[in-house]
Amino acid sequence: MVLAAVGQICSTASMTHNLAQCQKLVHKAVQAGAKALFLPEASDYIASSPTESVSLCQDVTKSLFVRGLQQAARENRLSINVGIHEPTDPPSKRIKNTLIWIDKEGDIVHRYQKLHLFDIDLRPDGPRMKESDSVEPGSEVVPPYASILGKIGSLICFDLRFPEPAVRLRRLGAEVLLYPSAFTVPTGKLHWEILLRARAIETQSWVIAAAQCGRHNEKRVSFGDSIVIKPTGEVVGRLDRVDDAKIEKEHAREPDLLTVDIDLDSVKDVRRGIPLLRRTDVYPEI
Repeated sequence: MVLAAVGQICSTASMTHNLAQCQKLVHKAVQAGAKALFLPEASDYIASSPTESVSLCQDVTKSLFVRGLQQAARENRLSINVGIHEPTDPPSKRIKNTLIWIDKEGDIVHRYQKLHLFDIDLRPDGPRMKESDSVEPGSEVVPPYASILGKIGSLICFDLRFPEPAVRLRRLGAEVLLYPSAFTVPTGKLHWEILLRARAIETQSWVIAAAQCGRHNEKRVSFGDSIVIKPTGEVVGRLDRVDDAKIEKEHAREPDLLTVDIDLDSVKDVRRGIPLLRRTDVYPEI
């Protein structure tokens, strides 16, 4: 078994502030004896508008936030998985929502770009939130990578609503699936745990979902409820959540940490006990 730490923060538009929050979690993870720390989507910043989000974006070689976490990983011999923003190549009016794995040497050795974007437009009576206004969608399911916790498959937030990429990662050898997120409160209450447990059950994999939690600014609140789920679908650990977005105070939450032993033998046991013999002759596209 390997001890994994799952962090929960409330990012703001200040990368200095957000780095400090994550550094606190690094310290807690090291004190707990964890070998890897998993942080939420958009840990580097959450802006109040698409324009501000694009303006804050930096290349990882220049990002105070990323370089700070690389240093923390190197000094503490701790692998760190974190959601960030990156410029497109070539540069454009949009940016990338990515998930990177920083190894214990401080090097970025894996990168995944979010495939599915959260686009809703319920005007004139409802909200409009179009992630695609400022974010470029990814174009591939990136194969799992080897880690001290086993083979890890990367997905992000809204990807959770689609079983196909999770099933694809399982077929490519994933034993752990990641869903770092910044879920809204209404959809979090309805769907968050259900979808995460479904992804764990149908792929017979560990699911680790580090989440943003709290009010980031006057416009945006994230649900929280960072969670770890066994290949059986059993929830083995979780953190706090937002119950009422209307009364949530801005920047009121302190960073929090959950530690869980990841036992890869449980993956083998579940897959042997309930073999899922997929009929790829009937639907080969998955």
